Amino acid sequence: MKCPYCNNLEDKVIDSRISKDGEIIRRRRECLGCAKRFTTHEKIEDKLPLIVKKDGRREPYDRDKTMEGMKKACQKRPISIEAIEKIADKIEQDIVSRGVKEIKGAELGEKVMLELHDLDDVAYVRFASVYRSFKDISDFMEEVKTLVKDKG
Repeated sequence: MKCPYCNNLEDKVIDSRISKDGEIIRRRRECLGCAKRFTTHEKIEDKLPLIVKKDGRREPYDRDKTMEGMKKACQKRPISIEAIEKIADKIEQDIVSRGVKEIKGAELGEKVMLELHDLDDVAYVRFASVYRSFKDISDFMEEVKTLVKDKG
């Protein structure tokens, strides 16, 4: 494992712990070059489907891209990174469990919106405004009205 501080390839494992669900191993490592410590996470590599974009392009599923979109929507909201990671885990498990080779980007976006809808109204509207490409304030207001109606 390459040290993030000095790029040395030699390290030793100090501690290993299995996550609650047993799917990830967290390892504390110490670089043998600079003696700094860092953490790595090890998990089984799932066969993730390709995402079919609106224009027909296909690209590999990217968890980091999903996480970044949710982080932006949740910015300055009382939402922990753990909550965002749980959503990403849930979505990833769902698409892997289907065993399909492709999934439409629209379906992935709708899953994210559904999860954010249950988590935080503001984060949901923020994500929806970007995902659904709101053209003006009327699109935004329509989404807020629908949200209020659903919650009421």
